[in-house]
Amino acid sequence: MSSETATERERLVGLRREFHRFPEPAWREFRTTARIVEELERIGVDRLLVGREFIDSDARMSVPDDEEIARWFEDARAAGVDEDLLERMEGGHTGALAVIEQGEGPTVGLRVDIDGLPQPESESEDHVPAAQGFRSETGAMHACGHDAHATFGLGAIEAVKNSDFEGTLKVVFQPAEEVIGGGKAVAESGEFDDCDHLLAVHVGLDHPTGEVVAGIDGFLAVQHVEAAFTGEPSHAGAHPEAGRNANLALATAVQNLYAIPRHADGRTRVNAGIIRGGSATNIVSDGAYIEGEVRGSTTELKDYMAEHAERVLRSAAEMHDCEVDVTVAGEAPSAVSDEELRELVGEVAGATPGVDTVLDRDELGGSEDATYIMQRVQDHGGTAAYVGVGTDHPGGHHTATFDVDEDSLPVGVSVLAESIRRLSQGE
Repeated sequence: MSSETATERERLVGLRREFHRFPEPAWREFRTTARIVEELERIGVDRLLVGREFIDSDARMSVPDDEEIARWFEDARAAGVDEDLLERMEGGHTGALAVIEQGEGPTVGLRVDIDGLPQPESESEDHVPAAQGFRSETGAMHACGHDAHATFGLGAIEAVKNSDFEGTLKVVFQPAEEVIGGGKAVAESGEFDDCDHLLAVHVGLDHPTGEVVAGIDGFLAVQHVEAAFTGEPSHAGAHPEAGRNANLALATAVQNLYAIPRHADGRTRVNAGIIRGGSATNIVSDGAYIEGEVRGSTTELKDYMAEHAERVLRSAAEMHDCEVDVTVAGEAPSAVSDEELRELVGEVAGATPGVDTVLDRDELGGSEDATYIMQRVQDHGGTAAYVGVGTDHPGGHHTATFDVDEDSLPVGVSVLAESIRRLSQGE
């Protein structure tokens, strides 16, 4: 490894570890956005938009309440984030869009996500971030590799800027992927409508370090649903008949959500992930709550599941003389990676140092809101692909011991930057 290559790897590792130490959940990525903006200003981009300057505010989903946003906003202020920048992110409008313009040529987009998960990180001595001093200090965690994704985005835009790239490059550092709340807000902004090509990227996904997936398909379209049941309280011993039991409505709903018939056209999923209700053992419950999700291997199958789920929730409430308020918290469609982009990324990956294996495609098996932006580009005549950069990780995604093999950082940057450069050359 040359000294220049070693220095670049060290810089990428430092950035990733800094992001890892200060993760922030969806629509609260104030400090993360500020650090990204600082790097983009150092690189020198032609256009830099923050928060509501490129986010369609009305299209945001799964936005936390004002008090929760304010708490993280004040934490960022206490950490020294610039007041003018904070003002641009007010109300939870986080994320950044960077644009470089280098002559005539196609417009290429790159999407990376930047939010963490609201879960604590392992303190075990065997956990590298804890052992080496960059474990999370915020109570949230980068348990899905978005710290690496933000690093990919910064490394790629700098590499492309310093290459013979000809055209326009747009890199979006998207907030709120973990709650499938930010992709639609980016797509609806219209900023990617003129993209000829779009790449999105994810690290890991059970692929080892040195393996690259040129184009991922098999996205499950998803919808997150919240249902609040309201009944009538009464004394459970003296007058149980006087109550309207919200817990019974909830129990009926949960049982029948899992009884939704599967579909012959493809995979369908349902899960009641959070359920709670009641206030005491001797009170007939007047309030109960479900957070759940439905998924399908196509957007149509997701819609099938969503229609049945809403019917189940409303029927369960009616059965037990309760009311229910059903809210869609977030959703994302399915998507397909275009063949021509898969071929190009595969060729680039095969010639990239540190890559041992290239897979043409694989199925995600989960959901992603990059699909909104991918479909937006494809609907406007462009092509899109979702690239997988393998990384060895000791714990699975979304676990307290998840970590990124930092050897995958220069691999991801190189594959993305060279693919973007070649797209501009029409290769």
